[in-house]
Amino acid sequence: MMLIVHHLHSFILETLITPSELSSAIQFLTETGQRSTDHGQEFVILSGILGISALIDSIHNAKPPGATEGAVIGPFFSEDTRDVGSNGDSLGSIASEGKGFYMYVHGRVTDTQGNPIAGAIIDTWETDGTGLYDNQYEEAERDGPECRGRLRSDEEGKYAFRGVVPVSYPIYVDGTAGKLLERLGRHPFRPAHLHLQVEAPGYETLITQLYFKDDVYVTSDVIFDVKSSLVSDLKPITDPSLSAKRGFVDPNKVHMELERDLVLATPGEGEAARKKFQEELTRLATKGIGA
Repeated sequence: MMLIVHHLHSFILETLITPSELSSAIQFLTETGQRSTDHGQEFVILSGILGISALIDSIHNAKPPGATEGAVIGPFFSEDTRDVGSNGDSLGSIASEGKGFYMYVHGRVTDTQGNPIAGAIIDTWETDGTGLYDNQYEEAERDGPECRGRLRSDEEGKYAFRGVVPVSYPIYVDGTAGKLLERLGRHPFRPAHLHLQVEAPGYETLITQLYFKDDVYVTSDVIFDVKSSLVSDLKPITDPSLSAKRGFVDPNKVHMELERDLVLATPGEGEAARKKFQEELTRLATKGIGA
């Protein structure tokens, strides 16, 4: 806490904050607190748009070379999910028909040496084609879990599932965070992304998000959470026979393919990566870079 006070004093001395500006800051924080309830945390949104959440996640979840980088988990994870099977060539779907543009996701779960990890539990969730998660709908509008599912990798580490292409969406902007974005001339959008959480005995849990190269917001995520290594290409598949094999209801429709391996780190590898990254940050801070 004393370090925070020290930096606040340095900021005040550098910018010569006026009494009226201090009053405005206090009013802003007061309103932010008043809007933080059990149903929504305005401070969490504020932390996101200032890049604080993503920065802290990056510091404490640094990965070794070759491992899939992480991302914040976000507010829409739920244990209420679909079981879409454990076969690496699974025809299971996390989304009902009509929820969006067809997408097929597949790849392998491996360690950093390329060895397959069998039986890894993969949770995945995404928006539907309207940009909403299933738990944003009223209960009366829901018919069980939608656009989310749980599966396992097979003996060769392979996994596959059907879903829909997620879309970009605006974060909640009716509170103080929205006012700040407007004042800064920033947009409120998150780029389209697919959430993944991967667990396997002997490995650190991976929480990440996969993004798409052609998304208009992929270089300006409102919460600063896009890492270049997590940006992938979506490949259009126009072969009806392949669409039928993959289990799509209407095989004559084009579907998009996302192929992505998920590479897990051991606790030892993860700890070494975090120590190295944090030592480098300390070195830079000591030199006054980025302070």
